Amino acid sequence: MLFKDNKIDVVLGLQWGDEGKGKIVDAIAPNYDLVARFQGGSNAGHTVFVGEQKIILRTLPSGILAAPMNLIGANVVLDPVAFRDELEEVEANVRGAKKRLCIAKEANLVLPTHKLLDKATEESKGVGKIGTTLRGIGPTYMDKVGRLGIRAGHIFTPDFKEKYQSLTAHHQMLLAAMGFATDAALFKKNEEDFFSAIEYLKTFTFVECSNFVNEQLDLGKKILAEGAQASMLDIDHGFTYPFVTSSNTIAAGVCTGLGVAPQKIGRVIGIMKAYATRVGGGPFPTRCEPEMEEKLRAWGGEFGAVTGRPRGCGWLDIVALKKAVMLSGVSELAITKLDILSECDLIKVATTYTIDEKIVDRMPFETDGDRIIPNYEEFTGWKKTIRGAHSEKELPQGAKDYLAFIENAVGVPVSIISTGPERTELIFRTK
Repeated sequence: MLFKDNKIDVVLGLQWGDEGKGKIVDAIAPNYDLVARFQGGSNAGHTVFVGEQKIILRTLPSGILAAPMNLIGANVVLDPVAFRDELEEVEANVRGAKKRLCIAKEANLVLPTHKLLDKATEESKGVGKIGTTLRGIGPTYMDKVGRLGIRAGHIFTPDFKEKYQSLTAHHQMLLAAMGFATDAALFKKNEEDFFSAIEYLKTFTFVECSNFVNEQLDLGKKILAEGAQASMLDIDHGFTYPFVTSSNTIAAGVCTGLGVAPQKIGRVIGIMKAYATRVGGGPFPTRCEPEMEEKLRAWGGEFGAVTGRPRGCGWLDIVALKKAVMLSGVSELAITKLDILSECDLIKVATTYTIDEKIVDRMPFETDGDRIIPNYEEFTGWKKTIRGAHSEKELPQGAKDYLAFIENAVGVPVSIISTGPERTELIFRTK
């Protein structure tokens, strides 16, 4: 029997990344037959805590620990070396992970020279640096759009090495034109590691992404699509362009990243922190004053899961949040790190901006941080830990009021509340 009306549910970030998508996907993955990453690459860092064990997932779907089947989708850019190292680390802690994974043939490969181009391009920008992770993600997407890329399925074709050598020669020409000096011995080592990882890749199941996903839907399988980075970093609609990522991070990216029609999208679960953080360059209107920023960073452990870079910390931005909800048709919210705000005496939320002496409630096209002045509403902190709370009744009234304010301001219900880093520290609300 075919189930033509089956839908794909979506989990994606609503801010600038690091919202805790990994934990939420891991928590709900047992309810699904397939978890599929639909974009991004090893620049992601989705963290899952299992007891004392901290597992950081970069390219792998966060369902790899719990879902019976996982997919690296067509619009993911795949670094063979990073992928191999990550999966070997996961398998050391979770047996059978490899057997639960398949890879889209259409996913583009990250080559060693893509990383060199990333570094050379970033260094050439001086003070205008984007803040890239230097993992070759942007250059790989550029080659994909420029129809120069090498797809994962090409590793099985007789001319794979010719394709590799041709694209590498093109990259080396660009690097030479930029005056970027490469270490020949180091590059040779990296190249050898790349081809070793390619042999490892060949041991996996590869699928034609759109056919596979739609077949699973027709068979009645429950699918969860997982995004990387977040809505405000979308290549088309991220409001701090060019300080964005290189792919579509909003719900529309599910359609192109997995090859499904728009009417196949079901629930859209938007993940948000109770406050805001940002890594890399670009405007951050609600960034806290330095003293408060340091406190939030320390309380929340706000350092990049992949890079270790300290995150900029600020107050919740309702203006940005409402746009993210609109862009993806978010049907419910999952709010993380609410427990961190238990430390605060005073909590602020930006509800509008003042730009050139005018109050606005929409994101502007230009985002010169000096022109945007956030207008805040203030809340008295509840000053009581919520760690270990497993029902809404256990939350302090101040925390309940804060959640209600967010729901009313955004117009979307909060369905999941994270009260700590452990995978069990969650409240699932039913209304």
